[in-house]
Amino acid sequence: MLPFKKRMIAAALIIAGLSSELSFAQSTKFLTLSEAVELCLQNNKQLKLNKVKVEAATASTVEARERRLPDLSGSANYLRLTKPTIGGPLGNTASPDINEAAYAMVNGSIPLFTGFRTKNGIESAKYLEEATKLDAENDKDAVIQNTVAAYSNLYKAQSTVSIVKENLKQAELRSADFENLEKNGVIARNDLLRVQLQQSNVQLALLDAESNQRLANLNMNIMLGLDENTQLQLDSTSFVEVTDARTFSDFEQVALTNRHDLAALRYREQSASSGIKIAKADYFPSLKITGGYFAANIPNLFTISNAWNAGLGVSYNVASLWKTGAKVKSAKIRLAEVKASQDLMSDRVKIEVAQAFEGYVLSKKKIEVYAQALEQATENNRITKNKYRNNLVTTTDLLDAFVQQLLANLDYANSKADAAVAYRRLLQTSGVANNEPKK
Repeated sequence: MLPFKKRMIAAALIIAGLSSELSFAQSTKFLTLSEAVELCLQNNKQLKLNKVKVEAATASTVEARERRLPDLSGSANYLRLTKPTIGGPLGNTASPDINEAAYAMVNGSIPLFTGFRTKNGIESAKYLEEATKLDAENDKDAVIQNTVAAYSNLYKAQSTVSIVKENLKQAELRSADFENLEKNGVIARNDLLRVQLQQSNVQLALLDAESNQRLANLNMNIMLGLDENTQLQLDSTSFVEVTDARTFSDFEQVALTNRHDLAALRYREQSASSGIKIAKADYFPSLKITGGYFAANIPNLFTISNAWNAGLGVSYNVASLWKTGAKVKSAKIRLAEVKASQDLMSDRVKIEVAQAFEGYVLSKKKIEVYAQALEQATENNRITKNKYRNNLVTTTDLLDAFVQQLLANLDYANSKADAAVAYRRLLQTSGVANNEPKK
């Protein structure tokens, strides 16, 4: 067995090697907010599903258009025949020797009139395709907002860690000063213990902040499709203060004009209107041009060739007179449902814009208040330190002033990120999430 000292050295070398491997495995990536949004749009699974839905809606539109094209079908048959045995008077009659037969036919038709079913079917499919595209855009706006919120959470977590670390350094220096004062009998041991307790509380706060940062970093990596061990460095300039003089009424009008979910409902209303016309098409007959070709060959009997035919075909289901009314009524009910959904959606949009606008205004006011509070807390901490040196305040007062400055720093740092998120939320609820914030 190795001596104790050598074992300790070996263990230290192993730990150092593992630490270096871990640090090597964790790559670092500088990430701006616009890059985060772009990566999230590329890798979001819901958006990939929406792409498939749009392709399916486009295929339905193409299918509806193709109903206007001619129908053409053909068939060909070849038969081997046995010689039949014929009894009775015909049995004495000589019959041709037939042991095979072949025939082929081709039929085609071109729809001339289908009660406007084809025309309205194409329109309905086109409107549903546009509505599906707008649904995808609406989900895209939500993904952008979620990315901004996640970016903000990680930024706030990193800022909190940085601020708490800085304050931990101050707490450690204060503890060292109080230890010296306690050794020299200048202060009571109880004051030293209070300072050391506050240092411990700051250390605990740092542990919580670092844990939150790791979780926020992991969440961001998963959203963006990056390696889970990637350490992200965020761009602090992404949360510069925005200036937008538009009023609530301005944003409300923008929302009613640009919201994708409202526009999708308008297209669905048009599709439902076309659905009523499709249902009424059963009241009308169908008219089409027909044509075909027939050829047959039965050896030793006859041959048919160049048998062309052409004409007009009319079809009508008399039962439509009493069955179509229910279909039309159902189509009208669907249209009424869509219109009611539009009214509900308009009210919801107004409420969402109002909430987002109030949140944005409140966040801007909070920045001003927190900036003022930070100045006050910093000045209060400076004055309290001076008073403590002159024995004018207690240790509790000193520690309270320190904590207030720490909280003011955190609040001010977070308020700028919260304001940026609030403005992005306002843009999203207004249907212009892709617009760049005004600096």
